[in-house]
Amino acid sequence: MLGTPTGNRIAERREATRREILAAAWDVAREQGVAQLTLRQVAARVGMQAPSLYSHFDSKHAIYDAMFGQGWAEYLAECEEQLPTLPEEPRARLRAIAQQFFDYSIADPAWFQLLNQRVVPGFEPSAESYAPSLAVMELFGTEMNRMGIRDEGAMDLWVALVGGLVDSQLANDPGGSRYQLLLDRAVDMYADHVGLPSPTS
Repeated sequence: MLGTPTGNRIAERREATRREILAAAWDVAREQGVAQLTLRQVAARVGMQAPSLYSHFDSKHAIYDAMFGQGWAEYLAECEEQLPTLPEEPRARLRAIAQQFFDYSIADPAWFQLLNQRVVPGFEPSAESYAPSLAVMELFGTEMNRMGIRDEGAMDLWVALVGGLVDSQLANDPGGSRYQLLLDRAVDMYADHVGLPSPTS
């Protein structure tokens, strides 16, 4: 065989261009704000004219959709890598999970906004791009079951609790630690609510 078939090379180049476009889109979102992303700005970063982007993405929302899927897939990989290092004691394990999500979100507000808030009018992720977020929730659901948490609505309460602290930190004390300092207390309140024993009991 004389090298890679032409069709494969074309597909590889297209995929590389898509990755470059997504990286540029994330850069714009982080600098200008998620909702302020424009095709012109993204195209300029990759040396294209804005209409040329349509040969790779059908619309600006299609770019958002790919960003959404990419963002959750990368976070899922982060969670899976962290899993073997988590403490065994349930409350300490919950604190570590909460801290990881908090730190990840605070380090990249654009990631948190696109994946966890409704900052882009009219945007809803496709089923394909939403799938990694469901995998993250399934992973955490397995952790909750492992800890014996059976409370109905426990997952929704967790999301609201930890996500709410992230949101408050970004909105009210960006660059600070005001709400981060409440994280362990909030996790202990949650653990009490769902009936986890304290480490000393």
